[in-house]
Order: sequence, then structure tokens, then C-alpha cells
Amino acid sequence: MPERPRLLLIGPAPGLLNGAMPEADVQPVSSDPAEVTRTLRDGDFVAVVAAPEVMASFMEQFGRDELILQNIDKGLAILDPNGVVVWANPFFCQYAGQDPVGHTLLESLGTGVMASDDPDPIAVARAGRSSSLRLHRTGNPDQPFLEADIRPALDSTGAVTQLVALVRNVTAEVTQQQKLDALHQAGRELAGLDPEQLAEMNVPSRVELLKINLRKFIHDLLNYDTIEVRLLDRKTGELKPLLEDGMLPEAANRSLYARPQDNGVTGYVAYTGKSYLCVDTANDPHYIAGAAGARSSMTVPLQFHDEVIGTLNVESPRVNGFGPNDLQFTELFSKEIAVALHTLDLLSAQLVCTAAQSIEAVNKEIALPLDEVLAGASVLLEKWHRTDPDATQRLRKILDSARQVKECISRVGRSLTETPLASSGDLPLLGKRVLVVESDERLRRSAHLLMERLGATAESAATGEDGIAMAADADYDAIFQEVKPPDLGGYECYRRLHVARPTAIISLTTGFGYDLAHSIVKARTDGMKYVLFKPWRQEQVVRAVLDGPPPAPNGG
Repeated sequence: MPERPRLLLIGPAPGLLNGAMPEADVQPVSSDPAEVTRTLRDGDFVAVVAAPEVMASFMEQFGRDELILQNIDKGLAILDPNGVVVWANPFFCQYAGQDPVGHTLLESLGTGVMASDDPDPIAVARAGRSSSLRLHRTGNPDQPFLEADIRPALDSTGAVTQLVALVRNVTAEVTQQQKLDALHQAGRELAGLDPEQLAEMNVPSRVELLKINLRKFIHDLLNYDTIEVRLLDRKTGELKPLLEDGMLPEAANRSLYARPQDNGVTGYVAYTGKSYLCVDTANDPHYIAGAAGARSSMTVPLQFHDEVIGTLNVESPRVNGFGPNDLQFTELFSKEIAVALHTLDLLSAQLVCTAAQSIEAVNKEIALPLDEVLAGASVLLEKWHRTDPDATQRLRKILDSARQVKECISRVGRSLTETPLASSGDLPLLGKRVLVVESDERLRRSAHLLMERLGATAESAATGEDGIAMAADADYDAIFQEVKPPDLGGYECYRRLHVARPTAIISLTTGFGYDLAHSIVKARTDGMKYVLFKPWRQEQVVRAVLDGPPPAPNGG
């Protein structure tokens, strides 16, 4: 007996067929376009039947929705619960390079490196939660990086019937981030030596080291050929030349001061603390001839803790030779230059009194070794506290002794460096304890110095696991965690630190604000208030530790 033909009946149509086709298998469906589309795809129908007014209304809405979906300016695909493409708009087909229907999402978009917060994004979406992934299109140089957001489509009962994938080309973002990462790595290498090696170098050799690395990275990463770096003497206001390439001799030897007039763009930038794009040197009131044939210039301040310590100037033979991206990258790299200048201790204004230098020297030598003792003892204590009472007791003595050493040094240092400012709010974090989770040893050392100058006790950990163990053992007022520790996901580490020390104010720290795993966004949804950008600014740190603005000075 032949199989009865299947008819799809859309919407209410009483008496429409009137029993005229008993040999047909009629399946009714509501006039909702999504349900009609789903039913059509799932069933083998020979015809669609509806009352004229129902069909007209359905086609009007369906046509409008289809037009929108076809012309949305991102790749859009409908997947079945197993991740197989059942429909795709033209933009998605362009990304796929072939007809994607019948293929999985990953097959359609091509193989490559996949980055995702979830091991199986399709399974996550099938379970009813949104997920995302990033693909490296190795076979298509024009569109090598794609990002897909996958969301579940639910029916009226809440069951997942389909998945929706929205795909966009993120090549420009990835390329920009790769350059940012290169700049950040270059910043770490500017000083080029560890603190012990630096201590053995005199000032001229340190200056020469910085010049060599600055020339290399500015040429290789920023692609600038004409450059000038000057340092600000804060006593006289003079901008003293540090290095130059491609400048006229009279320009390189010119005396410039941090003043708003008659000192060129460099003097103006040092005075205002703001970057300056000279679009056309022939029509700019501040510009003074620097490089031969220069038609535009870009000058940015070098700032450390919001204080101008110098300037970086580059020049171009083209009018309007620098754009917003050039300015962004140069400003970011200028921060690294400022940190390197501070690390190399080139600026006499950074020197403090002899007593303070002595205390900082002691801290510099013992701070990180003591932190390693604290971290190691905390990890062992977490492991043995329930099974070995004797070891637990000994470990607690070690922890207490290490912290007593740190406190004694801080107390002696404060007593030797008393100043009139100390009693008027110069130590806003006095009595506070801060844990810094940071893999960069240079930043951990800097954190110790900064916290000590603010009156706080600092302890640091190089890994997320060490930081979590320390947080479980000691009472911290605040915890500063780098956005991606070397051993844990950033958000995972944040959550575990919060569980270990729920009363602490936890802030994530980042160099450039880029966060592939969205740890900052996730932590903010959990209530995190503060994100600290490196190098840390004093007011940022005080605000994050105190959970608000710093206290007013006495009598203020």
C-alpha cells in the first residue's frame, strides 16, 4: 500500500479540507514562522495548506525575518543540537568557503587553533548555556581569525531545539593584540638585566644599555626611524637629551624646557602631560624643526605614577603621518619606557634620603625570598594541617617568624624616614596587608616598594596556587591578582581567592586591558570593583585597598 502524502496545515482552518482528502496525512501547525520552519525541515511534506488570510500573514512575517537574517552583516547559522549546520546566511557561507549545510560548525569554518573557555562549546550550548570559541583559519590568509558565539534556541517548554551561531572576523583585533603583546614583552626586556646585574653597572653603562634596547624596539615594533627621547630634570625643568636617531644636529643639541611656549612640541607635552599630534609642521604653532624634511610629528609624555619624567618624539616626512593606532601603541610603549627608566634608576629625582635607600635596599634583597618562604610554608600547611600536628606547628612558627622579620624592617624604616608629610596622610595604607599574585618578578619587587612607601605590608606569590594557599592562611585586606596567572585561568584563580579570603578586596591587574578569557567581565559580574593597569598608579592602589578614595590629610 503506497504511503499517504503528507500535507502541512498552517494555522486554524476549520473545514478547509472538509474531509476531501482522506488519503492524505495532514499535520497541523501554528502560524509561528519559527515553528513552521522547524516542522518543514523535519518532515517530508508534499504541500503546504492554509487559509488565504493566514498564508498572507505568515508570508509577510516570514519574508521580513528571512530578509533580515540574509542581510545581517555577520555570519549567522542555525545548527541542530549536534552542531550540524541546517541553514546559513551569505556572510557565513563566505567564511565557510563552501556550502556549510550538513557539516558541523567546525568543519564549515575550517580547522585551526581553537581557543574557548569550554572544552566542548557545542555541548555547553546544547545544555542551555551560551558559549564562544575562536578559530584560526590557517587555510584562508584573508580571514585567518574568526570568533563564534553559540546560543541555544529554546521551545515553549524550555527544551533546546536548535543552536544559533553568530560568527565575526576578528583578524584586526587579534593582530592588534599580537602587537600589544610584543610591546609588553619588549617593555619587560628594556632593562635587559636582573636587579643584581644592574647593581654592578654604573650610570653611563645603564644609559647605554637602555639606548640600545630603545632603538631596537622602537625601530622593530613601532617602525619609527626618526626618534628623540629626553628626560626631565625636575629641579630645573630642562628636558635633557637621552638618545636620538635622524634628528638634525642643532635639534638634538637644542635646550628645551617643560614650558607651554617657545620650547617646541616637546616642551609643550612635558608641561601639559598630554600627547600631541602635529598634523602639518608648516602650520603648527608649537613645532620647531627637528628632523630634516619632517612634515608631521607625534610626541608623548613618559610618565611614572602620573608624573612626567620625560618625552618621546617621532617625526614623519608625510603630512598627517600618524593616526590613532600609532598614538595608542606609542602611548602604551611609553609606559614601558618609563618603567625601564625607573628600574635603571636614571633619574636623580627618584632618589630618596640615605636612610630610606638603605631600608629599600634591605627590602629589595629579602622581600621576594621571604615571600617564597611564606608561599612554600602556606602550601605545605594546607596539605598537612589535618594529618600532621607537629609539622603544622613548625610551619606556623616559620610563617610567624618570616612575617615578624618583614614587620621589623618596615617599622625601622618608618622610624628612620620620618618626614613632616608622614603625619599628614603620606602613609594612607598604614596597617594594611596586601597580597600580590604576579608572575613578573620585576613587578613583584615594584609592588613591595610601592606598598612600603604607602605604609602597607606586602606579600607576593608568583603563581595562582601559591597565592591561594597564602590567602587561606593569612588575613589580607586586599589581593591584587594578575589577569592570567601562569598556572590557572584568571577567573578560576579569582573565584578560589574569593573563597579562601572572602573578606579581602580582590582586584585584577593587567598591562593593556586585553582579556581573551573575559576574566575581568566575569569577575565584575561577581562584584569586583577595581581593575589596576600596569604600571600601578599610587591613587589606584590606595583606592582599591581602601575600597574608596584615600582619607584626607590631617587638618585638610
